[in-house]
Amino acid sequence: MLFFLLTFLSFSFFFYQDLISNSNLIKAKFLNSSMSTKKKWVNNRVENVDESAECPILDLPELTLELILSKLPPEGLCAMAGACTELRAKCRSDYLWERHLREKWGQVVGPAAKREWKSYLASKKTFELSSFGGGLGRQRKWISCVWPFSWIRSRIGTTDKAKGIVPDDSVMSWYLSLESGKFWFPAQVYNREHGHVGFMLSCYDAEVSYDRHSGTFNARYPPHGRRTIVQEEGVSWERVRAPPVGTPAHDLHSSDCLKDLQPGDHIEIQWRRNTDFPYGWWYGVVGHLESCDGNAHFCRCHLSDTVVLEFNQYTVGSRWRQTTICRKSHREKGNETDGFYGGVRRLQGNDEIAKWRQLWPLDILE
Repeated sequence: MLFFLLTFLSFSFFFYQDLISNSNLIKAKFLNSSMSTKKKWVNNRVENVDESAECPILDLPELTLELILSKLPPEGLCAMAGACTELRAKCRSDYLWERHLREKWGQVVGPAAKREWKSYLASKKTFELSSFGGGLGRQRKWISCVWPFSWIRSRIGTTDKAKGIVPDDSVMSWYLSLESGKFWFPAQVYNREHGHVGFMLSCYDAEVSYDRHSGTFNARYPPHGRRTIVQEEGVSWERVRAPPVGTPAHDLHSSDCLKDLQPGDHIEIQWRRNTDFPYGWWYGVVGHLESCDGNAHFCRCHLSDTVVLEFNQYTVGSRWRQTTICRKSHREKGNETDGFYGGVRRLQGNDEIAKWRQLWPLDILE
């Protein structure tokens, strides 16, 4: 029985791959059949048995059809959604699009971006109400520019507007909005401003949007001091991350890891040039006290109230090479010359550490 089921699933998948890739043909067959038999669509469902026979994929068991649709890339789901009403509803399913959202955008989209998306939807609805429905044309424009499939343009252009427009609060809508680059969302950028030496091995808050033509991001950094908004183009995926904590860029992070820090731990610490600047997160490691020889059997650094933080990307003797903080009563410390050190977070896994290692400068910094 199991062998039969697996054989059937395999046959169904490969057979309907070609069917899916030619979804426009399926759609045309539906229309031709409808014109020739003088049958009409009623309540968004196919009434005639012969019409449904034109799309036998709908006769598959529910789990089999779900399996086939789950194997489609986003553009495949968009194409299949143009075949008929039933497939359109299935291909818009949040269940299918959540996986695509997670696989492509999970690295750069976090809770802050989701909150921004909800806020965007709320403001969009308010604006559209005040504009007496003027948002339809805008929605048509940004959805159709992502993948120029005929189903998007034709369905949104129908008189029954509710049929074709992707629901605003759906995962599919969020995915397409990210893909189109129309939606700017909060994230963090490593080595900002094209890896400027003054920001090497740091990560700063920014608003980013995706450029689907180049496959990179555009970034906008908030103004600080006398500087206006700084923009950067061509930011690669490897340099963008979702903020690991929810602390705003101008607020001191609550350091809940200080009592557990010990030599060898990898950390990020907030730092800013002066109190008018936002914090950035800078990579470092916990070092040994000057009185300790580094022997693991005799080291007592983890018992001291003083924690040594080392930034080994800087040359020995540099004023940026090392700093100390108080384990029990750490607050922001620093001055206008050396800048101000803020909260500390210990890196949670090897992936975070590997990311910083990947960005390590080729030359030691002064």
